[in-house]
Amino acid sequence: MVPLRFNEKKFERQTVVVNGKRITYRAFLDLDYLMMPVAEEQQLNVFVPEPYFNQGKVNRYSRVTAPIFMPNTIGGYLPGPRDYPGNPAPYSRGATILQALARGYVVVSAGVRGRTTQNGGEFVGKAPAFIVDLKAAIRYVKFNAGWIPGDTERIITNGTSAGGAASALAGASGNADFFTMRLTELGAAPATDDIFAVSAYCPIHNLEHADAAYEWQFNGLNTWHNQQFSRVGNQLQVEPIAGKLSAKEQALSTQLKAAFPTYVNSLHLRNDQEAPLTLDDQGQGPFQQAIVNELKWSAQQVLDAGGDVAGQRGLTIQAGHVTRLDWAQYLRGLTRMKAVPAFDTLDLSSAETQLFGNRLLAARHFTSFAQKRSNVPAQQADPDLVTAINPVSYLGTNQSQVAQYWRIRHGAADRDTSFAIPFILATLLKNQGRDVDLAFPWGRPHDGDYDLPELFDWIDRICQ
Repeated sequence: MVPLRFNEKKFERQTVVVNGKRITYRAFLDLDYLMMPVAEEQQLNVFVPEPYFNQGKVNRYSRVTAPIFMPNTIGGYLPGPRDYPGNPAPYSRGATILQALARGYVVVSAGVRGRTTQNGGEFVGKAPAFIVDLKAAIRYVKFNAGWIPGDTERIITNGTSAGGAASALAGASGNADFFTMRLTELGAAPATDDIFAVSAYCPIHNLEHADAAYEWQFNGLNTWHNQQFSRVGNQLQVEPIAGKLSAKEQALSTQLKAAFPTYVNSLHLRNDQEAPLTLDDQGQGPFQQAIVNELKWSAQQVLDAGGDVAGQRGLTIQAGHVTRLDWAQYLRGLTRMKAVPAFDTLDLSSAETQLFGNRLLAARHFTSFAQKRSNVPAQQADPDLVTAINPVSYLGTNQSQVAQYWRIRHGAADRDTSFAIPFILATLLKNQGRDVDLAFPWGRPHDGDYDLPELFDWIDRICQ
């Protein structure tokens, strides 16, 4: 048995005004993309510009040439519900869907399981469930080529934070064998799951090296500043919280930092002039300078546009040009956000340790570093599983079909993960001949979809 075919007859017609322009689209809601789903999240919505049902065109696209845009709502590796325009939920990207429809894209919003998803008292959304579901949704779309409007050879994923990691993983792990049995067990459509392009905002990925990268960047900053979120009625309350690293945490920070150069140097990264991007034993060198240059360029873009960056610590500006960025001063102004370890927390309290739980365990460590130092009784996740959900692990191998086009954004004020993490992903992709658009937008914190006109211009460029 295979999933049901897409049915054009069951839809809702909607008309809205986007950027002063009236657009009409059809919404196909709550579609099953699996034969044997295990959670209510595993459905998807499809949104199609109305002209495609009347031989019309939008932005030079037709029913058969329109890109298929697949934004997700994953955050913190929690369940990512299917989305729709006008959705009042805080995770919603409803405005993104409408802007995409106005550009002429077909939009597919798939719901996927997350680390808290349960069924019958067991956890059924631990890794790799989020990417298995996303791949199943991609396979459903491809299986329905010619039935669902749009070009199934032009699928573009989009997500932020853990959703950015999911988007990147979908782009890096196309048709990887690791997921085949899991997809078959759920009754995914008999189709491929490689995609055309990836849009990833501040992706929280490469988790097995994220702790070392974080301490490479923030070691020596011993006070952390974060926010605590709570809900009172329908209002989201945000309370600033802060703390200081203990002597033990400071020692762990130094140990983790010391491990990072070995990892970076093992990747054999190169810049555009083919020069090696490496780090010495102190964590300094061309790799660090390359990131500094990216940040300087970002600040310069603001200056060139008439903006002001003078308030940022660590910048030297002369005659309208950013001539220097002092790395240590810049980070002191940015401040540390997380304690040590930042991701594989020793008390299993982080979203990432909970991602790697299993059916019976809420959380597990995913690095040997944390497992050896755990503050609580703990198990360690299978290293093969940890590797399988890291998009970097597929690059330079023959284990998957990797997307050709990538757009990666990580805010210059983002403290959720190290600047090194998206930079490594982008550089490896470039070194392997992929088309990569990387930027660290100045002053941007940990968020996404803040530059939709530019994102959609990029999509038009690669699709038209």
